[in-house]
Amino acid sequence: MTVTNTAAAAEKTANVTSESIELQARTLWNDSIAWLGSHWLQILIAVGVATAIVLILHFLRRWGMKLCEHSTGPAGWGTILGRAVAKTGNFFMIMVAAKLVSGYANPPAVLGKTIDFLFTLAAVFQAALWARELILGAIEKRTESESYHGEALLSALGLIRLLVTFALFAIALVVVLDNLGVNVTGLVAGLGVGGIAIGLAAQGIFADLFAALAIIFDRPFRRGDSIAYDQTKGTIEAIGLKSTRIRAFTGEERIIANKQLLDKEIQNATMRDHIRIALPIGVAYETPPETLERIPAMLREIVEAAGATVARASYNAFGPSSVDLVLEFDLSGNDWDLAHATRDRVMIEILRKFAAEKITIPYPTQTAYTASPDGTLIYPYPEVQPVVRVDKADDGR
Repeated sequence: MTVTNTAAAAEKTANVTSESIELQARTLWNDSIAWLGSHWLQILIAVGVATAIVLILHFLRRWGMKLCEHSTGPAGWGTILGRAVAKTGNFFMIMVAAKLVSGYANPPAVLGKTIDFLFTLAAVFQAALWARELILGAIEKRTESESYHGEALLSALGLIRLLVTFALFAIALVVVLDNLGVNVTGLVAGLGVGGIAIGLAAQGIFADLFAALAIIFDRPFRRGDSIAYDQTKGTIEAIGLKSTRIRAFTGEERIIANKQLLDKEIQNATMRDHIRIALPIGVAYETPPETLERIPAMLREIVEAAGATVARASYNAFGPSSVDLVLEFDLSGNDWDLAHATRDRVMIEILRKFAAEKITIPYPTQTAYTASPDGTLIYPYPEVQPVVRVDKADDGR
């Protein structure tokens, strides 16, 4: 009995809903016929204006397509804008035209509300499409500039496009539902909780992914750069979504997670603007003070003749067996072959100059003494007996 009553109530509800929809459709039809009969002139003018608007939007879209076709090399902002304009849809064009002329034609209330809803729907999703193209274009421009050659973009663009598309269209859906009067608070909370759950489940993957994006945008290094990281020194071979591959100077390939790579200090030798070479030098204590005073000027003259710039040429300390100096000089650029050749030339000239000036670079020396238990020094050689000189004049002769 209860099942029969429930089925009857459901059937009755369906009939009422069907009748309501049919009544609304009949009302819309009758109002539209009456509106066409009383506002035919305004409607014709509005249709003409709407047609002109659609044609203008079609022309703009065609212009955007041509701009993309004629672009060469890395994408510029003009090309990026052209791609976004080329994504303009026909439905959006029609609804823009209808929205702009609906006020002049004074349509029925039901038709006006329908136009408003459809325009909101078209505008929101069209804005999502434009935003996606602009964001992806900006990422492509960022990665292709400054010799990136798009290697990070080629590996990451698919996932970036998916994430950007999902985020933008989720926002568009929430906006549309909110305009329909739907309470979207629960939907937004659900999306937030779901995002947190996914993030916690795959936090390692997402950490490396966002580290890869940080490398793309912050650009601490690029493919081909020589870097020093922790105990690794080598050349960047590839930047991926999960890891970066480094070809060590000793030959092996080392694969390091992106997050781990950015957690420590990275020294980028390719970005070096000059090379500094340090040469510690020791001079014998027996060197006269007058000669010691002239040595820094000698070193400066030698370095400048070799084409380098002196950063420091001065005494540093009194060493165990020498007076110690520090010579530091810089060479512009990042040419290590030139730096090594210049260092060799400077060292040879220093030896030549010191030999000419009779300046000695001493060997490290130490003297060991042996003592008896009472503290008396024991010499490693026999003691020489003193020689007593006898004057012949005192022998009585």
